[in-house]
Amino acid sequence: MRAVLTVVGKDKTGIIAKISAFLSERNINILDISQTILQEYFAMIMIVDLSQSKAELALLADECGRLGEKIGMSIHIQHEEIFNAMHSI
Repeated sequence: MRAVLTVVGKDKTGIIAKISAFLSERNINILDISQTILQEYFAMIMIVDLSQSKAELALLADECGRLGEKIGMSIHIQHEEIFNAMHSI
């Protein structure tokens, strides 16, 4: 199962490292990643593979929200099919 993880917030040191460690601890593989910095704002989108993770997506979404609060970012994860359905015209 694949999911889309988005991260947005003020740029600071260690964002990618913290999120990558969070995913690795849950056995979630990063399949693709794109990130940019717009002036002082950081934006990243990842496609991740959840097939080896034992955590349910709802729990991961809650944990992502808590991690985001901890590091001062907005972090969201959702199933790839739902993300695609929400963003299709």
